[in-house]
Amino acid sequence: MNAQTRLSPLVAVEEAQPALSLVTPRRGALWEGPGLVGRDPELRALEDFLREARAHGAARVVCGHAGAGKSALLEATVQAAAAAGMRVLRCTGIRGGNPPDLSGLLQILWPVLADPHGSPAAGPLDAVERVLVDGAPAPGGPSWLPFAVLQVLESVGRAGQPLLVAVDDWDALDSPSRDVLTFVARRTEGHPLALLMTSRPHRTLRAALAGLPRLPLGPLGPAESARLLAARRPGLDAQAVRELLATAAGNPLALLELPAGAEDSTPCVPASSDRLASALAPGAARLPSATRDLLLVAALHPAGDLPLLLSAASRIGGVEPDFTALEPAERAGLVTFDGMRLHFGHPATAGAVVHGTDPRRCRAAHAALAAVLAPGSVQMLWHRSQAVEGYDPELAGRLEAVHAQALEQCEPFMAVRLLRRASDLHPLPADRGRLALRAAQLAHVLGLERMTRTIAHRALRHPLGPLGRLCAEALAGTGNGGQPPADPAAWPVPSGADEQENALELARITAPSVAGDDARAEALLAFLEGMPDASDEPRLLHAMATAGPVRRAATVLAGVSAVRHLADVPVRDLERLGEAALLAGDPLRALDLYRQAERRHRFHDLSDQLPRVLLRQGLAHLAMGDRGQGGHAFRRCAELAEAYGRRHHAAAARLLEDLVRGLRTGGTVRPGSAAELEAARHSVRSIDAVLAVGTACALVEAGESGAAWPTLSSLLADPRSRPAALSALVPFAEAAEAANASEEARATLDRIEAELGAECAPVITLRFAVARAVLADDQDEQALSGPAFAEDLSRWPCLEAPLRLAQGRRLRRRRQFADSRAALRQAAAGYTMLGAEARLARIAGELRASGERADSAAPGVSRPVAARDLLTPQELRIAELAGRGLSNREVGEQLGLAPRTIGAYLYRIFPRLGVTARAQLAEVLRDLQAA
Repeated sequence: MNAQTRLSPLVAVEEAQPALSLVTPRRGALWEGPGLVGRDPELRALEDFLREARAHGAARVVCGHAGAGKSALLEATVQAAAAAGMRVLRCTGIRGGNPPDLSGLLQILWPVLADPHGSPAAGPLDAVERVLVDGAPAPGGPSWLPFAVLQVLESVGRAGQPLLVAVDDWDALDSPSRDVLTFVARRTEGHPLALLMTSRPHRTLRAALAGLPRLPLGPLGPAESARLLAARRPGLDAQAVRELLATAAGNPLALLELPAGAEDSTPCVPASSDRLASALAPGAARLPSATRDLLLVAALHPAGDLPLLLSAASRIGGVEPDFTALEPAERAGLVTFDGMRLHFGHPATAGAVVHGTDPRRCRAAHAALAAVLAPGSVQMLWHRSQAVEGYDPELAGRLEAVHAQALEQCEPFMAVRLLRRASDLHPLPADRGRLALRAAQLAHVLGLERMTRTIAHRALRHPLGPLGRLCAEALAGTGNGGQPPADPAAWPVPSGADEQENALELARITAPSVAGDDARAEALLAFLEGMPDASDEPRLLHAMATAGPVRRAATVLAGVSAVRHLADVPVRDLERLGEAALLAGDPLRALDLYRQAERRHRFHDLSDQLPRVLLRQGLAHLAMGDRGQGGHAFRRCAELAEAYGRRHHAAAARLLEDLVRGLRTGGTVRPGSAAELEAARHSVRSIDAVLAVGTACALVEAGESGAAWPTLSSLLADPRSRPAALSALVPFAEAAEAANASEEARATLDRIEAELGAECAPVITLRFAVARAVLADDQDEQALSGPAFAEDLSRWPCLEAPLRLAQGRRLRRRRQFADSRAALRQAAAGYTMLGAEARLARIAGELRASGERADSAAPGVSRPVAARDLLTPQELRIAELAGRGLSNREVGEQLGLAPRTIGAYLYRIFPRLGVTARAQLAEVLRDLQAA
């Protein structure tokens, strides 16, 4: 018998059952657990295979990479077949061994040989037994055995039960067994026989399986991977989930086996496990020494090109390898070569090939890489730090200095590792604590909660200043239900550069927790205002906007505007400035900053950082009333967030996308579930207020002002929701005017504006002016509308459109129909650009009430004889493209303009042509050309 293979006993035959299902199995079946998450299509395909096999025979090859779940699918099929009354014979190949010839066939036929009375083909069975067990030569030559095995299997299948032959890891069987099984697989048609085999893709074995029906098994998608982790490894924090999703890349075995949350060891090597290493790199230990050295340096430095890696590998073993050292790894399927760089077959393969490597050899590999990389570079110093044992203050200083370079290169995770390693290398406790605290602060910015807590506890073991200790204590409780940071009123005045830095970080950490506490928020704001020479520091401005977005809005916006040379500002600070501007009430400035941050992330190919930025862009568009661009940003955010496992961003984006849909159409806004809202709060802390304000505004769009008015009034009165509600001052005024509550609304506006005082943001001042103009009646129209019309609202269509709408309605009531139509058309153009579809139908009714006719732009005024009399050549081209149904983005791509620029053009074009919607453009232009 073959010691390298596992002998499986005959599966117990159960009473035949009428139903055969793998997707909805019987209670207690092996496939009922969470191990087959995301494999419903494959399970259905195997159900169909079993039905086909029971009818007239069939064969299938489940083909997938190591760890894809082939064995689990085969086991599910075996269980379903046994439950349906089929007899099962099976065998399993064992990788890494050298099995004797025909040992695989012996596994399959052993239950039949042990019970010869169960098979009617006694003659062939005896001959097969002599060949397999006794090693006798085949009586009819090499071609006899495949036919004999087929005859035996057919006779077993015809003995009363349909037969399933299940072969796991066909490609790991001995060669003669593989040949016989492929012979049988091609001849199952017309026999009561099902042959199911699993195999990995293999370049040298493809011809043997050519033509056989295959069931390819690809990686799980991000959502299915996250479900599998939640089912089989509950309790993982968000950071661990993100790391596992990225490294596993949809491989179920890697998702279940990769170590979670392991801190960097010294020397640093990619993580793996015994089982994962045996699956992904079973023969790595038997590769030539030069090949193993090459794979080791490739795993430690994946970005290196092959000449650099060969140079580094030569410094480990003392023998300079050449390009032929790569061939054994390629033949084993561990790596591929694109002409310049090595690529591991799977992200987890890098850890598998170095798993169990002696730490001294790993240090030697790091030292070799440091010797061949550019002197003074981030990667060179990192590898050098991994090769060092004990203290090295000179190297620690260089790591601390170069971490800023890593941040500039948009490598924040590397910056954390550099600071943490610098802390380990410093001999002085004060320096160790200072650097550990810096690493914890940066990890907190990146959302690495577990790492933040670990490093913060390490920092607390060393001497720290008063503010540094407060900061470390706050970080040590991150994401763990710890005590809130100390009251800012008790914070000492920072002394020295280190304490100034700790003060800014402590303020950044504390600001979210004091946002709803007036006393603590005022104490924090007073502390920040007392910090010298920090008025334009992004962290200070962000903390101030978080703690007091309304009370210090003007101060924050002045500080944001004071920041110069944005190209030199780190991308994280760009995002902080953008959020500060958004919270303080200037979404246009925020949008510009977030777009710069997006370009920076795309330049450095950091797509996993984009969901956060796109979500903020969508919020800025939403605050500007631009539903079309806002919905587009939220959709892009949701797609990327789901792809990169950012479930909290995805939840927030989906909720906000539903909100935008309601704002566009005036429809009902879907309320989020408790789980969705909880996840979304981790992405947007004010998500509840944003959704409440947006839902009330959707009621205004739908014309249900009676329900919207009291809701918006209460939201403006509540200090917690007021920052979000201030963007809805104009809808608040429209709802009040429709509900005959203009006087009460004007009193509310006066009270809120008096409370804001000098700190009222300029854009909020514009909103107050337009809201009062909307509430104006015939007696005080000039006094209330004059300030709004005196403002330049060209960059704020969300304010000009309702202002023109209110003006058109008043003019219509005075029976000044021509002027009313002009104002209403301008309003319709603005709302069209903003994507406010529900408004357009109501404005069309206002136009009809003002005497608008379908065949003319305005009664009594003839159209010009040609479109060129109304539009410039550029405007005419934009109108023609938009009339064909192209979106602003598509028009912009053809003309090399931004979508917002196209919207601005259309805003000017619509009133000139006398149209209120894009759909009217084609007909109007055709009529003008005909004229």
